[in-house]
Amino acid sequence: MKIWIVLVLAAFAAGASAQNCGSCETLKWATCDGPPCVCEILVGSGEKQKLDCTKLIPKCYLMKAEMYRAKKGLSTRTGGKPHETAFVDNDGIYDPVCENDGKFRAKQCNNTEECWCVNSAGVRRTDKGDTTLVCDKLVETYWVRLELTHKKVDTPVDAKNLKTAIADAIHKRYKNFNKDLVEAVEYDPESRKIFVDVKKPKGNRQHDLTQMAYYMEKDVKVLPMFKNQDKFEPTVGNQKLEMEGILVYYVDEEAPTFTMKHLSGGIIAVIVVVVLAVVAGLLVLFFAKRRESQRYNKAQQREMEAM
Repeated sequence: MKIWIVLVLAAFAAGASAQNCGSCETLKWATCDGPPCVCEILVGSGEKQKLDCTKLIPKCYLMKAEMYRAKKGLSTRTGGKPHETAFVDNDGIYDPVCENDGKFRAKQCNNTEECWCVNSAGVRRTDKGDTTLVCDKLVETYWVRLELTHKKVDTPVDAKNLKTAIADAIHKRYKNFNKDLVEAVEYDPESRKIFVDVKKPKGNRQHDLTQMAYYMEKDVKVLPMFKNQDKFEPTVGNQKLEMEGILVYYVDEEAPTFTMKHLSGGIIAVIVVVVLAVVAGLLVLFFAKRRESQRYNKAQQREMEAM
């Protein structure tokens, strides 16, 4: 009788385990099966990438999954500088090469002959070159600035309690992210903008700021990557702040190496116009002074003749 009870309990536990293996909380597109429970996502040409759904999924895997879904016609719904070396992601999503631990490979080519170097966020930090381009190492992003814009609210936002509210919301939403890394929060009530500086010491490899920032971008811009479709909405007092815009700046441990080649035609045209205007102004000034000098010489000669 005891053996029979043990077998029934074991079968019940196995059934419960199988039921709990139905979803991945940190990535809604993943499929999970077991026992033992394994969660995976399709990437590349249909390869299965195993995931640890107890944590935020590495950004490199997320981008590969988005690219796979976009190629298959599946839904993806993707859609002020803190430092002089800060930059934003102007290239958008691509199909990256990931290391075995989910980090970006320092050199990316997106299956083309055109290559570039990226930081730990997978964001291009050099000019594009050919396949001979050398990327010595993956440069770490140690500081991100989140420029958030919230929707209109009924009552003024309590700016004094905003930092605590933002830090608590980040900690709760993004898998117990260390809220002590939220260094500063500034607020502009007129534009409804919140500037959040999340920073770690240089050399720190324990925390990944870029994963949290990417999940938040999806929460604000499109649809959450989580199975739970709640969005990032800090509560200040009794008032929830619903976000309607986000811009992420990246500051790396080493400055990026962009040159004039990465500037768009419009920016180059503006620079050329400004340079031409300055040159024209200098020429006008030069000829004006020269004419004035000639008049002075003529007047001096007449005075001498009279004498």
